[in-house]
Amino acid sequence: QGLNVAWCGRLFFANKIEKKESLYSMASKKRKKNRKIIPYRRPRADIGRLIFGVIFLYLLINIFIYMGHDKIQFYEVAEGSIVNDRPYTGLILREEQIYNAENSGYVNYYLREGKRASVGARIYSLDETGRLDSLLKENSEGEQSLSDENLSDLKKQLSSFVLARSDENFGAIYDARYALEATVMEYSSFSALDQLDKIAKESGVVFEQVTSPQSGVVSYGFDSYESLKPEDVEMASFNRSSYTKNLRKSGDLIKSGSPVYKIASSENWSIVFPLSEEDKNLYQDKSSLTVEFKDHSIETQAAFSIFTGKDGSSFGRLDFSKYMAQFITDRFVSFEIRQDQARGLKIPVSAVTEKNFYQIPKDYVTLGGDSTDNGVTKEVYDAGGTNAVFTPIDIGFSDDEFCYVAGSDDGPLKAGDYIVKPDSQERYQIGSTKALKGVYNINKGYTVFKEIEILDSNSEYYTIKQGSGYGLSVYDHIVMDASLVTEGQILYQ
Repeated sequence: QGLNVAWCGRLFFANKIEKKESLYSMASKKRKKNRKIIPYRRPRADIGRLIFGVIFLYLLINIFIYMGHDKIQFYEVAEGSIVNDRPYTGLILREEQIYNAENSGYVNYYLREGKRASVGARIYSLDETGRLDSLLKENSEGEQSLSDENLSDLKKQLSSFVLARSDENFGAIYDARYALEATVMEYSSFSALDQLDKIAKESGVVFEQVTSPQSGVVSYGFDSYESLKPEDVEMASFNRSSYTKNLRKSGDLIKSGSPVYKIASSENWSIVFPLSEEDKNLYQDKSSLTVEFKDHSIETQAAFSIFTGKDGSSFGRLDFSKYMAQFITDRFVSFEIRQDQARGLKIPVSAVTEKNFYQIPKDYVTLGGDSTDNGVTKEVYDAGGTNAVFTPIDIGFSDDEFCYVAGSDDGPLKAGDYIVKPDSQERYQIGSTKALKGVYNINKGYTVFKEIEILDSNSEYYTIKQGSGYGLSVYDHIVMDASLVTEGQILYQ
């Protein structure tokens, strides 16, 4: 029995030990299994940002390089002409007769500025109390309103003023206002004038009616230039800062002996304007010019002459025989003188550059044998002596005396070379050059200098001669800015 107890105890501890070893073995296998799992490393986001940043920086640099480079633009040659009219500001001279008031009183005008008056036409009335003006307005209000024709005329005057208005000439607003007031006064007073005597008798108003002693265009503006003659004109006469103009209008109190109206009796009038030396050379052979008044939409011919003013300055004079009434309110006027427009090819000024060409007398140029190429007989030196060799040349341009050949290091002719005149012993040494104006033609994909002959110009374009055998033709493509390229530069394939 004791042995059985001992055996049972040994067996119990053996089972315990075996279980522990089994658990230890399982834990060891589990640890070994776990060691075979390799953790996945996620890619770092910094690499993507770096790549994106490099690409963005590359694009940014290229954009700045592109914007910083001058762009080479092309221009297609076309037929046409350029407008080269010359603008001026002139001083208007007229035959103007000023009439003064014989008595003092309040004036009421019945003809608007610029209206033509006949002999005996009522120009204005003068009363000592000023009641006549209010009576005329009351009488007009009792009649019908302005007619459609009158309103149309007022709208036309307003439209003309708006189109011609400029901030530099703000004072013209007052001139327009007074002219409109005179017009309204004229239109509204027609019916009242027929009953003027009756109205004055019933109201007891004493007034004086003044009629025109001569026919002509009426004006109510005074500026002290009325008696100015061409021989009295000087540069100071064109100083607008010291120019003043006084306008009379209905309702003003007029003192005896002061100017009240004036009449321009003749349709003949003149414009005088300063001339520069360039203008004098341009117009010295002209006896008539075409003049355009853009503010009035008028274009007309005028007799032209040049005279010397009071201060020794040169002035131009334009004489007209019509349109005087349209300018009766003006003393200074802006106009343009039309120039003859040369027809040809129109190109930008920026496309023109210069290049030096050798000058070769035309009688030294010949054709070589059966060849149709132009060339010269050039002296060539070798061990055997001096030989005369026909050398083809590319003529860039020619005039009555010379042919012009481009000079280059690899060209057929160089400075110092001698050429021989055909059928003669005369020799000519290459060396004399002349700078010719031209453009860069790019029809072949690279720049080729083409000489031009300028006929006319303004600040933006040239008109050049068409039909030259060495020049440009319609639809040729040229570089718009010649300063950005050089001759022979490839622009596209």
